[in-house]
Amino acid sequence: MVPDGRVVRKRLISLVAGMTNLRHDGQFDEPNLDGTPGDYISFTSWEWPQGIGLYGLLRLWQQTGDEALKTLLETWYEDRTAEGLPTLNINTTAPMLALSLLWRETRDPRWAAVMDKWADRILTEMPRTEERGLPHIVSDKINDRELWDDTLVMVGLFLASYGEASGRRELVDEACHQFLLHTRYLADPETGLWFHGWTFDGRHNFARALWGRGNAWITLGILDLIELAEIPAPVRTFLLGVLETQINTLLKLQAPSGAWHTLLDDPTSYEEISATAGFGYGLLKAARLGLGPEGCREAGLRALKVVLDNIDDTGTVANVSYGTRMGHDLQFYKDIPIQPTGYGQALAILCLTEGLHHTGGEAEAR
Repeated sequence: MVPDGRVVRKRLISLVAGMTNLRHDGQFDEPNLDGTPGDYISFTSWEWPQGIGLYGLLRLWQQTGDEALKTLLETWYEDRTAEGLPTLNINTTAPMLALSLLWRETRDPRWAAVMDKWADRILTEMPRTEERGLPHIVSDKINDRELWDDTLVMVGLFLASYGEASGRRELVDEACHQFLLHTRYLADPETGLWFHGWTFDGRHNFARALWGRGNAWITLGILDLIELAEIPAPVRTFLLGVLETQINTLLKLQAPSGAWHTLLDDPTSYEEISATAGFGYGLLKAARLGLGPEGCREAGLRALKVVLDNIDDTGTVANVSYGTRMGHDLQFYKDIPIQPTGYGQALAILCLTEGLHHTGGEAEAR
């Protein structure tokens, strides 16, 4: 059954309010390595959950043309840059993605120099693993010599988006390199799904966890990479093949509810809505673009329905797992607590925004 487009649009409005009202309540105290307090909840913090949140808002603005959303985004970046940018790392790069797309649309002169400097520092200052991978070094932990799924969205998409918009081809090339290298070490050739991480210390995939949200970063990441930049044909063909193989397995693992489990191949792990929203976005987008195997649209609509069912009256997305470090055993992933977050809100926004194309809500949105 196709959800009602009017319901999708109404829920999108509530999701924006739910995201901007998120506040850190002290439950998760994670001090950063530089001594500053870590805030991965509040909308006003410059971190990866907020960066993904901004990306969801940006995509919704592109779809609807809502000037209030544009003002919200511009004000957020004005305020944060006035406060001063944080230490450069993988996760603090995430807010640059939405900024790059905002600049692509507006060419506001305030932002190019900010992104140029940040991109230059990624290329010249970030540590490297073997084969010039970007290790997943973040604000509160140095994951030296480790490759994680998350990096491709937090850094790779910004490099591709800003590189394409600014004419800096070396940034697009770097994004392509990271996608190819991460595919080599994280994609499971047996299932087509992706492991959460890889370490060059001992050369292994930790718990070999086929983690839900990590796989959602890949579904979303590959589709958005090929949309955001002109990718060389062999790379594009290769990554779309990787994506199709992943989706073939995802279609088999979708739960009867329409959701996916936090460990995709373990039905005893809880159903997790941020991953489900990411997959819903990717499957619906793949169907719209004529990519991926048969069944994408139907599975995407089932995911959309369960995401809608998990948005409460305040616009807050329920059953979202908190930020997840690298697990050394599978039980670790099953024990991650549930917590409303900016990325949970954003992935739901992305899912519902793509859902407008499929539910009759697109015309209303405009």
